[in-house]
Amino acid sequence: MNIDRHLARKFLVVVDGTPESDAALRFAARRAHGTGGQVTLLLLLAPDGFGHWLGVESLMKEEARTEAQAILRELAARVEEIGVKNPEQYIREGHAVEEIQSLITADPSISTLVLASGTDPAGPGPLVTGLAKGREGFPIPVTVIPGGLSNDQIDALT
Repeated sequence: MNIDRHLARKFLVVVDGTPESDAALRFAARRAHGTGGQVTLLLLLAPDGFGHWLGVESLMKEEARTEAQAILRELAARVEEIGVKNPEQYIREGHAVEEIQSLITADPSISTLVLASGTDPAGPGPLVTGLAKGREGFPIPVTVIPGGLSNDQIDALT
């Protein structure tokens, strides 16, 4: 048994360009920096419904992947500005819960999933809602921060 395994803490953040995911990203990066850990960024592409137009589907997938890569590069640079070098970056297509579980299974060094609650009055968001109802289980701790926290507030917490 490796008793130092917990020291290599890796924080997984699902990023989608919302202010809430930006808050989760900052929190994870600050925690990783403070604990000597790492950050893993996951950008999910929704499964599309253009299978009957194969040429259109292929072009749309290529454009979505190119845009996702640009977003991940930008977010990785923000993580590095906080002091965490070389954040891992993943682009996956599929349903959020299944893809998150798959990534956690594939990389046992991921120790914490960081999410932020939504700021929309309609609700906290599908992942957080699913977790609150107990339908979605992850084999690691999940940290849910308020999505409306400012950078200064996040910095004060971390």
